[in-house]
Amino acid sequence: MKILVVAATRAELAGCCTAFGLAEGNFIETPRFDLLITGVGMTATAFALGQHLSAAAQYKLVINLGIAGCFDRKIPLGSLINIVRDEFSELGAENKEGFLTIEDLGFGKSNYTAIPSADNLPGLQTGLPEVNGITVNKVHGNKESIRAITSRLNPVIESMEGAAVFYCCTQLNIPCIQVRSISNYVEERNRDSWKIGLAIKNLNDWTIEFLTNS
Repeated sequence: MKILVVAATRAELAGCCTAFGLAEGNFIETPRFDLLITGVGMTATAFALGQHLSAAAQYKLVINLGIAGCFDRKIPLGSLINIVRDEFSELGAENKEGFLTIEDLGFGKSNYTAIPSADNLPGLQTGLPEVNGITVNKVHGNKESIRAITSRLNPVIESMEGAAVFYCCTQLNIPCIQVRSISNYVEERNRDSWKIGLAIKNLNDWTIEFLTNS
């Protein structure tokens, strides 16, 4: 069985695509791994990944890769981290000044964890810091909303896809992990402070090594 690499955009894995000589397209097969480009956001990711996994042969691992915003300024920009727990942070209801999760409402589940499979994939012992994340439809860029989400969930990173990948893999009991590279801190939107190029380079360097040795 192979590894399925899942990313929202091809640009996030451009170096990897070049290194392995991958053709253009949203789904590319190689002898050792497949690459699925889902599009940005949890809806596009859940649809593309669910559709593919329901029709595909079993994978030994799904790995979600991409860049992310970070709430913790002690983590340098460009750092790689392993998100072991991710949550649909907006899934629920406002209750005056508070928030009711989908669990509080009794309608489902909002948080999911990685499903590692280290026994048959020694390469998973990466030593990357393990953190919690949130998956959002709207990335945070307002001091008040940042304070609110930090107080409620205390996340380390935010992305727009991670929990959707964990959700799909949980439904089908497929091992999955999520590795992100920090491109910016979560703050009032300030593109001048972002390090997207550095984050993508570091992510691709790690991915090439991981796929080569797994």
